[in-house]
Amino acid sequence: MIQETIVITQNNSGIAHIAPMGVHTSAETPDEFIILPFRPSTTLNNLLDSKTATVNCCDDVRVFAGCLTGRRGWPLKPAERINGQVLNCALAHTEVELIRIEDDETRPKLFCKAVHTVNHAPFRGFNRAQYSVLEAAILVSRLNMLSAEKIRNEIEYLRIGLEKTAGSRELEAWSWLMTAIENHTGINL
Repeated sequence: MIQETIVITQNNSGIAHIAPMGVHTSAETPDEFIILPFRPSTTLNNLLDSKTATVNCCDDVRVFAGCLTGRRGWPLKPAERINGQVLNCALAHTEVELIRIEDDETRPKLFCKAVHTVNHAPFRGFNRAQYSVLEAAILVSRLNMLSAEKIRNEIEYLRIGLEKTAGSRELEAWSWLMTAIENHTGINL
């Protein structure tokens, strides 16, 4: 199963890097997280150097959209058991340590083990607008891999849920993503 999360790593100077990332999890091995960053990647470099990260569960979709559109200054606090940072608005976070690597020239698999998990607030579920923003954020992360037609069709469909259920956070995040798509593709959305 892939969970859409915010992965926070930090470099040797202690500078945090915040990145939206689909992290692989399994009910059979709940303490194992598989992180698959593309090369080149700050997340990959930091995790290989520090051997630690935090996996943050968050329902504020502005964080996902913001990180993909150059807005990475989200408030952080220190992790509890590892040398790392946690997203202030995380509903829950897990502190992980790198235990094994399956190398790949495009996308290595980084197997991490949970060392500490904290629930900060209840998850009340996503509305359709939040889902639309998450899916649009994934499209933005793959703009170099997708055709303009594919992007346009996906956005058209995602806009339906957005228009029916969005609040101010979702509308703000959506606008950031649409600007990124328009700037990259020239498509007027």
